[in-house]
Amino acid sequence: MNEPQPGILAPIPSHARYLEFSVVDGGNPASALRHLASMAIGMDTVVGLGATLVQGLGHSIAGLRPFPHIAGPVIEGGSCDIPSTQTDLWFWVRDSDRGRVIHSARSIMHMLEPAFQCDRIVDGFKYETGLDLTGYEDGTENPVEDAAYRAAVVAGAGPDLDGSSFVAVQQWAHNLDQFEAMTQDERDNVIGRRLSDNEELDDAPESAHVKRTAQESFDPEAFVVRRSMPWADSSGEGLMFVAFGHSFDAFEAQISRMAGHDDAITDGVFSFSHPISGAYFWCPAVSDGKLNLVGVGL
Repeated sequence: MNEPQPGILAPIPSHARYLEFSVVDGGNPASALRHLASMAIGMDTVVGLGATLVQGLGHSIAGLRPFPHIAGPVIEGGSCDIPSTQTDLWFWVRDSDRGRVIHSARSIMHMLEPAFQCDRIVDGFKYETGLDLTGYEDGTENPVEDAAYRAAVVAGAGPDLDGSSFVAVQQWAHNLDQFEAMTQDERDNVIGRRLSDNEELDDAPESAHVKRTAQESFDPEAFVVRRSMPWADSSGEGLMFVAFGHSFDAFEAQISRMAGHDDAITDGVFSFSHPISGAYFWCPAVSDGKLNLVGVGL
């Protein structure tokens, strides 16, 4: 019986490493993927396949497509441009211990050689109770339990797709100096919640992030399951945004509104943060604890 990969609906871990790969020219991705399909998939790893990889295997997955470049206006302090940096294969390596994360990620990289090259490595971590580095709680309105399953997991699409999920992955870079230069009221209005108690502001401006992305305000409703984590390294810091859905439609509705496509009002988050990557992946279901890659001929 197909089930979603266990890490998708689990709470965020203490430590994580995000890996993105592309197929090497002349490489044999099918061989590496067969090896991957023989391995047990537990709570510590989530795997996603990109559209170009699936097409290169001679197959297609209904609803899987590359991440779109979404143009947005230039605003004071930055830009609302949303880039596409689509790659072929994605791993979210998760654990309570950072050392185990690193060793697991190294094993994955060695297993995929020489068919794949690693294009992006980002380390994530849990900040206190699951906060963004701004100090605000991330994913307050996440659906839970049965609602989370319905939002994140494909159902009624047949044995090759049921139990799978689609994931949108973006690395957002924060300008924390810019954010910290705001008054507390200005920060609260950017997010749409009070930092002190996480309560939504009734009088928040229309640009507030909470209002831009209110999942129930779309038609149809745009629920996703967010599993985002902060990142920080020598280049800066920000948020690895990760959103699982039974399709990409809910995410695209939200991100388009953030960029002002609905009403020319851009999300306040762009006043101190911007995405530097964007990719879509299909996360196959697991059957008997292993990836079900029948849908891509493996």
